[in-house]
Amino acid sequence: MTAYKYKVSPRCYQKIYSFYHHVALKYRHDYSEEDMHRNIDETVDSMYEIERTLLRREPTLTRWKGYYMANTDKWYFAYLVEGDTVKIMDACHAQNMHNPKKG
Repeated sequence: MTAYKYKVSPRCYQKIYSFYHHVALKYRHDYSEEDMHRNIDETVDSMYEIERTLLRREPTLTRWKGYYMANTDKWYFAYLVEGDTVKIMDACHAQNMHNPKKG
């Protein structure tokens, strides 16, 4: 089994933080700051499972053409593999996984 190095684009961190920050704003009476940080940490940790337990798939989003895709139950990641380095380029929550409508 290859020991991979991981490089995560700032865009991934921003999308994960932004998603959970907006959840915290919307559900401020039911969703604590601790919940938000726990969800962020779990999501970031899951990125380091790409090519280990999160298996390589063909991307379903047109904007991710040319990348590989991996997913957890809640998050999808677009990435490249260059030698022993996994470069995670983008992240998208499952509820936002759709291509733009044409027309």
